[in-house]
Amino acid sequence: MFKLIIKMAWKNSFLRLSRTLLVITMIAVSMSMMIGIQGLYDGMTANMIDKNKRSDSGDVALYEKEYRVEKELKNTIKNANEIKGAIENRAGVEAVVSRVRAEGLASTARKSSFAMINGINLSEEEHFGVFSDFLKEGALSLEKRDALVGIELAKTLKLRVGSKIIFSTQDSSGEINSLALKVSGIVQTTNISLDNSAIFMDREKLHAFLGTLPSEATQIAIKSSKEGLHKALKLKYPELDVKSFLELQPMMKQMQDMMTIFNSITFFIVMSVVFVGILGVMYVSVLDRIREFGIMLSIGMQYRYIRVQIFLEALFVGLTGYIFGATLGAFLLLYLRDYGIDLSAFADAMQSFGYETTVHGTIKISYFTTTFLAIMSASFLSVLIPLRKIKNLNPIEVIKAEK
Repeated sequence: MFKLIIKMAWKNSFLRLSRTLLVITMIAVSMSMMIGIQGLYDGMTANMIDKNKRSDSGDVALYEKEYRVEKELKNTIKNANEIKGAIENRAGVEAVVSRVRAEGLASTARKSSFAMINGINLSEEEHFGVFSDFLKEGALSLEKRDALVGIELAKTLKLRVGSKIIFSTQDSSGEINSLALKVSGIVQTTNISLDNSAIFMDREKLHAFLGTLPSEATQIAIKSSKEGLHKALKLKYPELDVKSFLELQPMMKQMQDMMTIFNSITFFIVMSVVFVGILGVMYVSVLDRIREFGIMLSIGMQYRYIRVQIFLEALFVGLTGYIFGATLGAFLLLYLRDYGIDLSAFADAMQSFGYETTVHGTIKISYFTTTFLAIMSASFLSVLIPLRKIKNLNPIEVIKAEK
C-alpha cells in the first residue's frame, strides 16, 4: 500500500508541471540567495575579526594592570621577554609577539595629528599575522629611521612613500622627545584604530628613543585556537591584565550579534515565502482533485493514507526545491569565497567601517542543514489547511456536486 501511495504522491507532485516548476524555482532561487547573503555577512565579519587579531591583540593579550587605563610608559610589562618565552612553550600556542606603544603627536611641515607609535619586530609580526598582507604601498622596511604608516593617518597628514614625519611624545623620564622618521610604506590593516593613528617602527630603535629596557613591553599578543588558554593565563599571571579578543573588541561581538539578527530576519522572510508558495500549490492541487479524494474516501480508503500522500507530495516539492537551491547556493558560496564582490566604488565608506573593498564570503554546513530543516518544516506545515478541508469532506456530496 505504501509503495502505491509513494508512487501516486510522486506523480501527483508534478501533475501540474508548470505550477510545480514555478514553486521549485522560487524555492531554489530564494534559498540560494539567502545562503549567499548569509555567507557574505559572515565572511565580512570573519574577515574583519581575522585582520584585527592579526594586526593587534591576537586571540589573547597581556598588559600591565594599569596600562589600559593610563597608557603611560611606567605601566609596561617589566619581564616581557621571560613571559613571552614561557607562553611560546605552552601547548597549542601558535605564535607570540611583544610590542611597545606610545601615544604622541605626528606632524609634517603643514599638518599634525594624534598618533600612536608601535615598536614591532617585522619577522615576528610576519609569523604572527602575515604583516606583509597589510602593505598597501611602498616597501615593508624598518631599516634606519624607516616607518610604516596607517592609511588613514597618511591621508590626514597627506603622506606619501618617502615623506618625512616628526613624532613627538613623552619618554620614560618624562621629557618630551621628538624623532624624525621617513615613510617607507603605507599599510591598511582594516583595524580602524590602527589605520587612523598607527606608525610602525623597529622595536629596538623605539626602546632606545623612549628610554625603556629591551625586556619591557606594553602588550604581549598570543595567537592560539586552544580553548581555555585565556583562563589558564589569568591564573598563571594574576599580576597582569589578561584579556581575550572579544573583551578587547566588544564591538566585534556586537557586530556578530547584528549579523546573526540580519541573517535570522532574512531567513524568516525567505521561509515565509517558501511556506506561502508550497501552501498555494498544495491548496490548489487539493481543490483540483477534491472529487478524486471524495471517491477514494467513499470506496473505503482511510483518511490516514490520503494524509500521508498529501504530506509526501509537499515533501517531494520541497525536497526538489531544496536540492536545486542547495546546488545553486553552493556554487554561489564558492564564487564568493574565491573571487568575492568588488565594492571599490564604495571604497571610502567600506574602509571607514573597517571592511575591505573586495568582500569574500564563507561556507558553513549549518547554512544547508538549517535550511533543509526549515524547508521540510514549511512543507509539512503548508498541507495542514488542505488536509483540514479533505478531513471535513462529505464524499457523497462532493461526488454529486462534481458531476
